[in-house]
Amino acid sequence: EDPELNINHPYYDIARHGIIQLAGDDNSGRKVITFSCCRMPPSHQLNHTRLLEYLKYTLDQYVENDYTVVYFHYGLKSLNKPSLKWLQTAYKEFDRNYSVLPSLAFNIFLTISFSFPRYKKNLKALYVVHPTNFIKILWNIFKPLISHKFGKKITYLNYLGDLREHLKYDQLNIPQEVIRHDENLWRKQKGKLPPVVKVPPPRPPLPTQQFGVSLQYMKDKNKGELIPPVMKETVSYLKSKGLKVEGLFRRSASIQTIKDVQKLYNQGKSVNFDDYNDIHIPAVILKTFLRELPQPLLTFDCYDNILEITSVESCLRVTRCKQIIQELPEHNYVVLKYLMCFLHMVSQESIYNRMTASSLACVFGLNLIWPLKGTTSLSALVPVNLFTELLIDFYTNIFNSRTVPGE
Repeated sequence: EDPELNINHPYYDIARHGIIQLAGDDNSGRKVITFSCCRMPPSHQLNHTRLLEYLKYTLDQYVENDYTVVYFHYGLKSLNKPSLKWLQTAYKEFDRNYSVLPSLAFNIFLTISFSFPRYKKNLKALYVVHPTNFIKILWNIFKPLISHKFGKKITYLNYLGDLREHLKYDQLNIPQEVIRHDENLWRKQKGKLPPVVKVPPPRPPLPTQQFGVSLQYMKDKNKGELIPPVMKETVSYLKSKGLKVEGLFRRSASIQTIKDVQKLYNQGKSVNFDDYNDIHIPAVILKTFLRELPQPLLTFDCYDNILEITSVESCLRVTRCKQIIQELPEHNYVVLKYLMCFLHMVSQESIYNRMTASSLACVFGLNLIWPLKGTTSLSALVPVNLFTELLIDFYTNIFNSRTVPGE
């Protein structure tokens, strides 16, 4: 069970099984949600209607942004599979245009993702791991009835190792049952265990490195400048050309383009975002920069205090945020203040860009803070996003009492 899961969670009875989990980011910076069938208890012990509601509750926190789903099919058996009667009832609640989908193929997840356009639109990739032949046959039968555009989002992966080229494999919390099943498949098909992926030793960073190095390193290499160049340039560009762009920070961008821009920055070369003709590229670069810091901008030390923000009375939360922020190292404080000033500015244009403080918090929360070990759990999302929203909404109040030399 998730140690951060509170018994007062509205879906504690479902969440405690770990069927649905948050699992870091894919290679495009999109949040990854996993669905593990092997963690579903026997049907008589699980309320499938509640499971469906919990899945919707989880997706509701991401559907406004691009996201990815990994579906671990292994472990779906007659013992824990929803009954046909229940599935028929669920389908009646959905858009009839999609109710012809095979109920047994992708179980509950596909039921909801195909049936609600708002969940389907920003789902950019669905990886089905260890699919059975029955799933593939049924999919081919019903494929003509599904939109071609959505069909292209589905990728079958026969082995866990195939996930590595699509997302950050080490961030996935893969059930041991699935790992053992994968090893058995390798033995049967290839007569041996899957190869051990060798991680090359880290290279010393370049003097011009911007991604994956500490704030202190960038300060030392940039003549004492507190705001990293990549951050200053992306924020400056977005201020001038992106404040009124609808859905700013919600969209992803080409993986290769992002890698190319990162490479330019790491080599100390200039980047002209006008050349790319895509306002979402500097937006993704800014998020990527924050996410690849060795230590989160809000620091590991603040993680537990931030998670407790929901237990603070509403009228005292801004004051508590201010107290937590005052504990940050000076450099982190200055960079955070610079970022929040910009995000506050973005939120002031929400009538045009549709990015309120709440929307921005959903995008940036997990890029500002994460635990020292493992990835942020679903139960930590609410306090992390709430804390970030308060920083953006009450920027002037929270950051008005501390000035750092050189700021």
